[in-house]
Amino acid sequence: MASEGRDRDIFQDQEVVMENGEVYRNPTELKMSQIVLPCHANHRGELSVGQLLKWMDSTACLSAERHAGCSCVTASVDDIHFEHTIGVGKVVTIIAKVNRAFTSSMEVSILVTCEDLYTNKHWKVCQAFATFVARRTEAGKVQLKQVVPVTQLEQMEYSLAAERRRMRLIHAEIITDLLSSSTAQLGTQSRDKDLSPSGLPGIITIMLYVGLISVFFSHQESVRSIRTLCQLIVHAWRVWSWCCLLMPTTSRLCNAHPTLRTIDMFHFRGPSHIGDRLVLKAIVNNAFKHSMEVGVCAEAYQGDEPLRHINSAFMTFEVLDSERRPRTLPRIRPEPVDGERRHQEAIARKKIRLDRKYIISCKQHEVPLSVPWDQSNQMYLSYNNVSALKLMEAKSNWILSSEKNKVRLYTLEENQMLCFKVEMNVSVPAEQTFQLLSDLRRRKEWDLHYEECEVITQADDDDTLYRIATPSVCKGGKGQDFILLASRRRPCDNSDPYLIALRSVTLPTHLPTPDHSRGEVLCAGFTIWEESSSVTKITYYNQATPGVLPYISTDIVGLSSTFYNTFFACSCFLENNKDNMASFCSPGPCSSTSSP
Repeated sequence: MASEGRDRDIFQDQEVVMENGEVYRNPTELKMSQIVLPCHANHRGELSVGQLLKWMDSTACLSAERHAGCSCVTASVDDIHFEHTIGVGKVVTIIAKVNRAFTSSMEVSILVTCEDLYTNKHWKVCQAFATFVARRTEAGKVQLKQVVPVTQLEQMEYSLAAERRRMRLIHAEIITDLLSSSTAQLGTQSRDKDLSPSGLPGIITIMLYVGLISVFFSHQESVRSIRTLCQLIVHAWRVWSWCCLLMPTTSRLCNAHPTLRTIDMFHFRGPSHIGDRLVLKAIVNNAFKHSMEVGVCAEAYQGDEPLRHINSAFMTFEVLDSERRPRTLPRIRPEPVDGERRHQEAIARKKIRLDRKYIISCKQHEVPLSVPWDQSNQMYLSYNNVSALKLMEAKSNWILSSEKNKVRLYTLEENQMLCFKVEMNVSVPAEQTFQLLSDLRRRKEWDLHYEECEVITQADDDDTLYRIATPSVCKGGKGQDFILLASRRRPCDNSDPYLIALRSVTLPTHLPTPDHSRGEVLCAGFTIWEESSSVTKITYYNQATPGVLPYISTDIVGLSSTFYNTFFACSCFLENNKDNMASFCSPGPCSSTSSP
């Protein structure tokens, strides 16, 4: 488990000694440890995922209620990837704390680790981000107090929480659009290769009716939380077992049991109450080479009233052999019409799931320089783009290299990577600074490194793809060009800056040309802080790559002042154009840019 140390760093600063000697601990943090007993485990001697989710929900809910000062309910949970199973006798530790509070909702981070008491080994099981909503009180709607981040880690998570919230708010709409476009393309594929060799239907639908009694509930009157999903987890597992029994070609799986690997992001649509009849539905949507997607749905009703949809989720299971390696699964035949739709949507979701896990979950130093861009992964690349800039901004060990013309150059060496940032103040309002720097077409007015700037496409209101050409750094050499995804963000509140982030992507329509060498940018961009109504602090960040380093290496070692002159020219450009409203025109509804 090579990543154990990095994973556990997430909550390492639980107690911090402040400058005045006092010990600081996050006031919203809760920690629960529980030994896994046989009553918590399934027949394989492993902790039931439903039980684990119940513990996670209880811990996170108490953390949210500690901050809110009133009862809270779970509104949504981001993707959960289970990296390891937990056996009987192991100790599970769950740490939850509020990262950020918005108007009436808050993000709670949940870290689950496991400990072997006999060997003193620790490992990460999963990490999740849940959104809780404060319930209305007799006094009316609750207005949550703001979280005040103190440590560097808290400041980083506070900043990233805003970007995660943005992705949650548009998640359903984006997924719907992607599924529509993906299934339309998949519909032209041959159906013959999806047939199960058995010739029997591969889609198995199971329904289970459960009466809700007080034992399923917490201290609140109603449940709108992961507890409902716990029932679905158990039910989805039963569908797996029954599916194995019903398909002769999968009889070799009858002596094996499925392992839950992922739960996709899901939202709770409504509460269930004591006395409700809970209808749990599960269906195997599709089987892939080593995994199978199971869709689950929970509905509730009382008496003769119509069914109320509580929540749905998509789960991915694997069947492991004796050496814990995924077994190859037989393909299944979809039922006509609706079954075929679910079958194809599962294929589309698998691609979306891989994009999301690959782009969002990777550590920044593990992400390749250029990632292929298409509409299906646009949302996740945008998230990664902005998050990478926020992570660089949160670093505290920058070293001042030099200062000239009120322009300060800082450097940071970390993980064999050189990063630098440039700071300056301008007498221009933050909003106008943001608008002017967002238009990359005007960059060449103050930056000699920019020769050409072409808008390739406007992905959405906040994201734009550009091709940028730069001159050669040596006489007679070829210049470079960059294909950049630029993402811009306005602040959620006064504690956030304006952001203009960018990274390199690849496009099949814009391949390298003989006239230019293709350069790449891993992470770069501007943060724009409003110091006052007329003064703004601008900070430019760049994680130097081989394509960028030649342009700034002489400035870093003190042999040139080109970079200082460039940003002094930027300051003059902003001040000269701050009253020119025509300059606020962007390449589309909104543009987002930066530079290599």
